[in-house]
Amino acid sequence: MLVDSHCHLDFPDFAEELDEVVARARRNGVGGMVTICTRVREFDRILAIARRFDDVYCSVGLHPHDAANEPELDAARLIELAADPKVVGIGETGLDYYYDNSPRAVQQEKFRAHIAAARETGLPLIVHTRDADEDMTAMLREGMQDGPFTCVLHCFSSGRALAETAVDLGFYVSLSGIVTFKKADELRETVRALPVERLLVETDAPYLAPVPHRGKRNEPAFVTATAACVAELKGLSETELARVTTENFRTLFTRAALPVAA
Repeated sequence: MLVDSHCHLDFPDFAEELDEVVARARRNGVGGMVTICTRVREFDRILAIARRFDDVYCSVGLHPHDAANEPELDAARLIELAADPKVVGIGETGLDYYYDNSPRAVQQEKFRAHIAAARETGLPLIVHTRDADEDMTAMLREGMQDGPFTCVLHCFSSGRALAETAVDLGFYVSLSGIVTFKKADELRETVRALPVERLLVETDAPYLAPVPHRGKRNEPAFVTATAACVAELKGLSETELARVTTENFRTLFTRAALPVAA
């Protein structure tokens, strides 16, 4: 059994066939999915999807692209919304200095609020980071000094030093279809160096479809292709990679009640 630890089932790409998308994932051996919140003002719709399917969970959070668009959001509001049992994580949140859609100071402010909410609730922080390795490293270390929390760097494509920092802090690194891309040699070298006990797999669907599905809309069923690539990089069978990454997911996302494999 595999878990798609990060997808966006609320996006319009899935509106016409959501039931079938979830069914295809199940038929492909995906035993759980986490649909991720990127705008708290849209949380009710995301929660409704999680409640609709027994094997789908959700998060609550504000993407750094939109950090300036919800100025009133604070840790208290995130904690309040995270009380629902279908919410298994805080985020996605973080820093994106590639697009800079929100001012960096505002991104950092909202990121600190999410860290505080993750610490208070005990739910894992789901981090988006792009072109911000230095500040991300500093803020994660700063956050841990204020009190422990758990965390996953999702859709990882940053430098090896940040990945190693995450592992040193006890965090997890989640791999998307990017690891299968032709030009992702540096990322693949990073994956080879990381302990498999700290790895998760995801789709980030509808984006970043893995090889051999490049050019298509991504969906949770395709997480098997990413997992196959990671298994090869780590010298494991696909069955063993699925077992380890699913166990990692259980350890991190403690509120998600996944079925026990036969």
